[in-house]
Amino acid sequence: MVKVLVLRAAGINCDFETQHAFELFGAVAERVHINRILEDKRRLHDYHILAIPGGFSYGDDLSAGRILGNQIRANLLADITAFVKEGKLVLGICNGFQVLAKSGLLPGFSEDAVQQVTLGANDSNKYEDRWVYLKIASDKSEFLKGSGIIYLPVAHGEGKFLVDSEETLQRLKENGQIVLRYVDEHGRSAGYPCNPNGSTDDIAGICDPTGRIMGLMPHPERHLRPENHPRWTREGLKERGDGCPFFENAVTYIRRTFNLPAEKLPTARRK
Repeated sequence: MVKVLVLRAAGINCDFETQHAFELFGAVAERVHINRILEDKRRLHDYHILAIPGGFSYGDDLSAGRILGNQIRANLLADITAFVKEGKLVLGICNGFQVLAKSGLLPGFSEDAVQQVTLGANDSNKYEDRWVYLKIASDKSEFLKGSGIIYLPVAHGEGKFLVDSEETLQRLKENGQIVLRYVDEHGRSAGYPCNPNGSTDDIAGICDPTGRIMGLMPHPERHLRPENHPRWTREGLKERGDGCPFFENAVTYIRRTFNLPAEKLPTARRK
């Protein structure tokens, strides 16, 4: 079976939703506090996917994701690097993306995890809680394949994607590591509120060079069912929510990579 570790820490509040999202596609997901992993780092390798959910880890007191990112950098960097080299996956959603950026795991240009990107305060100087259109800009990530425009909610105060240099941005482009961009409903680059935070190059999500670590600011776990769409009563129900492929692709990839059988889902989870 595909096993997912949903990392918990003080202030994280999207762990149940992230667990549910993976379980919809047949994975066994467990919510585990980071202290349990620090007590026994070998536990990490019992899993196939590490998911760092959204929320406000440690209250974002020093900056969003900074404390949890430092914990990972100081204690788990080598273990997570080995985890990914085994062919396993890491996903960071919203605060989880901030953690991956500030730990240096993204963009992943070097194993010494020098921080080269960050998520800063929104240009609007306020918390942005809205739905946005996103263009799939690359199929390099194992979490998201294909092309097209999807619709997901954002909820953050520090979501502005920033790079340390033009060279870093160019390298992300050349490597195909820019996975998602904020766009308007027609797929065109647009200013606020389509780009809700002022992110450089409209970047909403990136992956590492292997495609096995991905971070994004929007919340795919909040659009799993057609009824999650804010206008479904006017526009009709879609077949499923736009967040589903992130979790389905991850579970499918792990099954294929590790030759694992598909689990028979309980009837209630097929709805």
